[in-house]
Amino acid sequence: MGVEIVVTGENEIRVSVAMVTYNGAAYLREQIDSILSQLGEEDELIISDDGSEDGTLSILQEYQKVNEKIRLLQGPGQGIKKNVEHALSGTRGRYIFLADQDDIWLPGKVERILQVFQEQEVSVAVHDARVFQGDDSTQILMDSFFAFRGSCAGVIKNMVKNTYIGCCMAFRRELLEVVVPIPAQIEMHDQWIGVLGDYYAGKSCFLPEPFLLYRRHGDNNSAMTHYGFCRMIRNRLVFFVHFAKRILHLRRKNLSLPI
Repeated sequence: MGVEIVVTGENEIRVSVAMVTYNGAAYLREQIDSILSQLGEEDELIISDDGSEDGTLSILQEYQKVNEKIRLLQGPGQGIKKNVEHALSGTRGRYIFLADQDDIWLPGKVERILQVFQEQEVSVAVHDARVFQGDDSTQILMDSFFAFRGSCAGVIKNMVKNTYIGCCMAFRRELLEVVVPIPAQIEMHDQWIGVLGDYYAGKSCFLPEPFLLYRRHGDNNSAMTHYGFCRMIRNRLVFFVHFAKRILHLRRKNLSLPI
């Protein structure tokens, strides 16, 4: 379907973190530090920058020089969904974690998610998050994003009301062939990955433990607000059409996931 996925030998890379950046210099260092502190020798951090003009690229190059786990990619310049797709397609790990440029990973995140994958036959794992405002991570606005969204697994439920949040998600590499390419017309890549994972491997795992501080600021406040009814219906119809097309395509390929 037009997207090249990196193929590697078995067991070469354990965890790949796929991060996308665009003009994120203000909060980038804190996020990268929180991620690197949890990665081991066999892990990698893939960062696709989509043409930043604020010093983001200089920060990324600085980190790359001193840490061999980091690989930088030049984004396609086609918006966040295609940049996410670009980062994902460059990963090599058995387990793929999504990361935003402005949050903070809490200790134990990687270890706990890997435990879920080892103990449960799920393709997607999602954990809860606490929400804070601006620069002060001690000023918690919301103790549970799950409670705010009514988060839980289910294909139909998450088509009607998405409760996946990309920055809290990880999935098995086997799912990558199912989710890419990500349709440009759909609204959210996290919903796309989560619902397809649900469909192909039973229920996703929603962990009630918060392993992320979600930073709310001027550039992302809209992510937690609602919009008009007509737009909502349109987005759901578009998602369903592309979901159905992908399922038909995968069935023609007789693709099944060895989860």
